Amino acid sequence: QVQLVESGGGLVQAGGSLRLSCAASGRTFSIYATGWFRQAPGKEREFVAAIRGTGGVRYYSDSVKGRFTISRDNAKNTVYLEMNSLKPEDTAVYYCAIGDTVAPVTSANQYDYWGQGTQVTVSS
Repeated sequence: QVQLVESGGGLVQAGGSLRLSCAASGRTFSIYATGWFRQAPGKEREFVAAIRGTGGVRYYSDSVKGRFTISRDNAKNTVYLEMNSLKPEDTAVYYCAIGDTVAPVTSANQYDYWGQGTQVTVSS
């Protein structure tokens, strides 16, 4: 059974930083695509960032490019999302997900397993 557990969310002021973690059990991140998505109240879930298992190619949405960084620690089987220069519009529940054959990485329905989510709140 695959389990993804996110952590690191919280309340931060605009301009601040947070680092989210996504720890996996039952699967090895290094061979799967891992994505971060977010969902704000009343809005659809949207793609934030992803990293390929093979080659480690990274992808970002335009709204976070240059501010967020996705990375992976294979030894810890954990994927991170470093979030800097946070804005109030980044407020959402953030989810990590993994998938075997993911194309495109921006599409939520391509992913097979999801975490429970972690709340990020950015105050102005």
